[in-house]
Formats: sequence, C-alpha cells, structure tokens
Amino acid sequence: MEMQNMDWSIILIIVIIIILLYFVCMRRRRRVVVQPVVVKDDMTSSKSTLIEETITTSTSSRTYSSYNDGKFDKVDGTHKNRIKTLLRTKDIKSVSEQFKSLGEVGDAIREAGLEKCNLIFGVDYTASNYQQGKKTFGKKCLHDISVAEQNPYQKVIQVLGETLEPFDNEGVMPAFGFGDMTTRDHGIFPLRPDVSDECGVCYGFKDVLKVYNEITPRVRLSGPTNFAPLIKQSVEIVKSTKTFHILVIVADGQVTSERATTDAIVEASHYPLSIIMVGVGDGPWDVMDEFDQKIPSRSFDNFHFVDYHSVIQDVKNPSASFALHALMEIPDQYQSIKRLGLLNL
Repeated sequence: MEMQNMDWSIILIIVIIIILLYFVCMRRRRRVVVQPVVVKDDMTSSKSTLIEETITTSTSSRTYSSYNDGKFDKVDGTHKNRIKTLLRTKDIKSVSEQFKSLGEVGDAIREAGLEKCNLIFGVDYTASNYQQGKKTFGKKCLHDISVAEQNPYQKVIQVLGETLEPFDNEGVMPAFGFGDMTTRDHGIFPLRPDVSDECGVCYGFKDVLKVYNEITPRVRLSGPTNFAPLIKQSVEIVKSTKTFHILVIVADGQVTSERATTDAIVEASHYPLSIIMVGVGDGPWDVMDEFDQKIPSRSFDNFHFVDYHSVIQDVKNPSASFALHALMEIPDQYQSIKRLGLLNL
C-alpha cells in the first residue's frame, strides 16, 4: 500500500513537470513568433510618424519640397497642398534659398492657388524719405535716382512686377503717388499724367519704372501719411474692372491717419482686392506690425505688411526672399475671395 502511494506521487510529479515544460516551451515559441511582428509594427509606426513629421513640420527647410531644375520633388503628391505648406512656414528665408529665379517663385504662387491677378502700385512721397535711408540706403533719400543702383522703390516695383506680370493678361498696372506737396494726406496723383481717360495707367512693370524714374525728380515731398485715398481709388478700379487686384503700397513710414486707413481696409475687404504694404527704409516697423495685427474683423484677411530691408538680409537670393515674404498670403486670400463670391459682384 505504501509502495502504491509512492508510485502515484512519482507519477503526479512527472505530470507536473511535463505540464511545466509544455508551458515553458509554448512561451518561448510565442516569443519567437510574436517578436518580429511587434518589431515590424514599431518600424511601421516609426516610419509613418517620420513621414507625417516630414510633411507637416515647419522648422526646417529640408522638410519641404525643393526646386530641382525648376520642378518640386514629390512628397505629398499634391503640388497645391505642398506649396501652401511651404508658403505658410515661418522660416521663409530658408525656403527662399530653394528658388533660383523669380519665375520659380511665380510658379510656386500659381501652384498654391493664384490663377490670375492685376497690379496697382502706390508710392509714398512723404518728406520722411529724406531721413529713412541713413542706415539702409547709404544716408541717401530713398527716392534717389541713380544709374549706379536701384533705390528701394525701384527694387520693389521690379521684383513684384516681374513676379506677377505673368498673371496679368492685359498688363495694365495703374500707378499712383501720395504724400507729396500737392496731395498731402487727402488725395493721390497718377504717376503718368492724363494721356487718356484711363488716368494713371501703365503697361507692364517696366513702364511703371520708366514713369517713376521720369516723374520722381520733379515731385516735392511732403506728408503726412494716409493710405485711405489710395485704397479707395483701388476699390473703384476693382468695381469697374470686376477682376482681382493686388494693391502694392510702398512706403517709408508708419500710418499717421490710422482710423481713416483702417476703415478703408475694412471696406476694401468686401471687394476682390488684396493689399500688400511694403515698408522701405530704416523703420522701426514695430508699430506697423501691430497695426497689421489689430485691424478689425473683415470679410477676409486682405492686408499684409512686410519689412523690405529685414527680409533681404543674409540670404543668397534677396529678390526671391522678398517676393515670397510679400506674396505668401496671396493664394489663400484669392481662394477666400472666390469662396465669398466677390468676383461676381
């Protein structure tokens, strides 16, 4: 009887050992089979995360498509979305290094959503232009006309005119001055005197430059600064042509008639008109940045300020950097105008 009990004990021990060995073996097998799947999932997840970060991040120029022989590398498969992301980055200076010409900048703007536009130029002839070139223009008046180099006004007209001229089928570019001794802060004058019923019309940016060069030496600078009359005249042009226009205001100082200018900008948001204010000269431009941010609610964000001197510093291609900074909001504004039906007014 005692021997029988011992046999059963041995058998029980053997069974327990077998069961334990079975579970140990199964556990090892599970590790061998499952481990590669887990690693694969981790790799897939990491790869997915990396791709997502590459498309969406905006802190490094390497995360964006770059021009190779005038074409963008494919990242997200959609030119429009890719370039919109590019234009929204805060590191536009780094992005500008990827562009070899203003033609490539224009192509990027087109792919981002801008289909066509017309240009209107406004030039600031206030007396502060005499003082605002001390640091940024060799102590000369910002309107100094010389064969040796272009002044800041000429450069802005040249760069934006060359970039956007392909979008304008007619090539008609009205150009006006303001802030001189005659108009001061209550009016504007056409850079080209009345030669037809189309007051102020120039044909292409080269014509704008030609007229500017001819008339500027004869203009008596005065002030103060008020953008409202120019904006209102631009609205009238838009009303008559029923086409999208970009008003480029080139000025050396802050807005002195802030209330009138603000009201004009808000009113202009009901029409297919985008406004780019380019600050030339020494600045400082802190007040202008604040002005841009505190404009009241509008039908769409129709006003953008850019400090010309700051965006052309320490870059390989100053013209591309300036064009990108100036035009970065235009594609979205144009699409907003279309959604609002403002082109059908």
